Amino acid sequence: MTITDATTAPSFDNVSRDLLEMADLEVVTSLVELPPSFQAPAHRHPGEEFAYVIEGAIHFTEHGTSEERHMPAGSFGKVALNVVHSIRTDDSQGAKLIVFRVHTPGAPERELVAIDA
Repeated sequence: MTITDATTAPSFDNVSRDLLEMADLEVVTSLVELPPSFQAPAHRHPGEEFAYVIEGAIHFTEHGTSEERHMPAGSFGKVALNVVHSIRTDDSQGAKLIVFRVHTPGAPERELVAIDA
């Protein structure tokens, strides 16, 4: 995930040119509110996903790496097509995000992925 902080304007330079030129895609916009102690299971999306943290903070993990990234309010991130990832919130606070997903109309919003422990 590409992450910027509140002092850096979000950049869409990483959006693939092919994605922007395809006419058969849709953008789904969601306001996502996550409670404290929330844990999303490992999943992927059938398109690119962009998120801006409005309130609180999330912890983002891209599976296949050992790094967990902290994303406080003001952070912006991008998840590439079919990248398996998960997010969680702290025990003390939830988070509010605005999420944009660019994908084929009618495709499922997400696909859960089993991760070997």
